[in-house]
Amino acid sequence: MIKLVTIEREYGSGASAIAKRVADRLGWELWDQQFTDEIARRLSCDRRHVERQEERNDPLRRRLLKAFVRGSFEGNINTPRMTTADAEDIRETAEALVRDVAARGNAVIVGRGSAYYLCERPDALHVFIYAPYPEKVRRIVREGKSEEEAEELAQSVDRDRTAFIRRHFGIEWPARQYFHFMVNSTIGEEEAADMIIRALHTIRGSSMCP
Repeated sequence: MIKLVTIEREYGSGASAIAKRVADRLGWELWDQQFTDEIARRLSCDRRHVERQEERNDPLRRRLLKAFVRGSFEGNINTPRMTTADAEDIRETAEALVRDVAARGNAVIVGRGSAYYLCERPDALHVFIYAPYPEKVRRIVREGKSEEEAEELAQSVDRDRTAFIRRHFGIEWPARQYFHFMVNSTIGEEEAADMIIRALHTIRGSSMCP
């Protein structure tokens, strides 16, 4: 029985709106922006800082500084954590949170590596949402960005995600083999939600780990 839906997405594809429709119709908990709030709470840092660092790699000089402060390349478990949460701190916290949410079930999780962390769970349905580049740019502009900003974001955010997934999972994002199916959001948010809910009731759960 499927108890979890993970939704990975291209930036600007409208995945958050689709995820909300799915969660509302199922009466399940939605973990999207709430994720950022909970990570910030667990790390006692500013929400905006978490937003800037999520699904990004630390710059090399930041990683080297962290290794130096911890006392060695391997790190020293007796050294206190650095007070400023970096991308690796946030990733570790996000993974723990994803697994906590999965253990409770009846949840829709957007991004944060959830499809990859939970690929072994037979009770999870994994979906990827995408859209043509011009449509993503139009959607981002409708949310208040300029055309130039929208084009830059449509490229840079997914570029960061690609680097993040490559580093932490050793795979090329989006790694289609980790998903039960992929949806082009230009079919409409309601239609995309319909597809996901139908799949939830018809797809037999299985591990998606290669």
